[in-house]
Amino acid sequence: MVCMVASVDGSTAIAGRSGGLGSAADSAVLRALRGAADVVLVGAGTAQAEQYGPPSKPGQRIAVVSNSGRIDYSTPLFTSGSGVVILPESADEVPVDSIRVGAERVDIAAALVELHRRLGADVVQAEGGPTLNGALADADLIDELNLTIAPAVAGGDAARVVAGATEATRWLQLADVFERDSFLFTRWKRGQAPSP
Repeated sequence: MVCMVASVDGSTAIAGRSGGLGSAADSAVLRALRGAADVVLVGAGTAQAEQYGPPSKPGQRIAVVSNSGRIDYSTPLFTSGSGVVILPESADEVPVDSIRVGAERVDIAAALVELHRRLGADVVQAEGGPTLNGALADADLIDELNLTIAPAVAGGDAARVVAGATEATRWLQLADVFERDSFLFTRWKRGQAPSP
């Protein structure tokens, strides 16, 4: 499942971070969804920008996707042993637990298979960024999208929820929607194209 926040005009970040779009209720939803996940999957840029640390759920791992492996391994996420890096075969050696899938670029479908095989991950929550979400969309791996819509027009040139994916229509069906303080909390599941 993918979990993201976006402004009404589609921006996923303000000043380079999604935190500026959130609220206390949004944080509570994120924590609840993380609580259901075995592994949190996140792109290296997002992990750095959002300053990911060790998870609060015991035994949960944070899998950081990087095509280069150039990551700061001195952060609490990695020094705690909670972080695992997903890399292609071509990336340099790294000083932490890693999963290598793909030749020059991470094969995201193979990564999910390895997360299940090596870490027992049945529920993986992807938290972006938009490029990681694009890879998941291209591989047709988005079964559920939990999207908070913030009551803001952000402007700027931040990416949308999915970026870099091949243009194709992937239909979803609205499963739940809740409102609090003008924030909309939506849950979408894989769906069918509407009848013409």
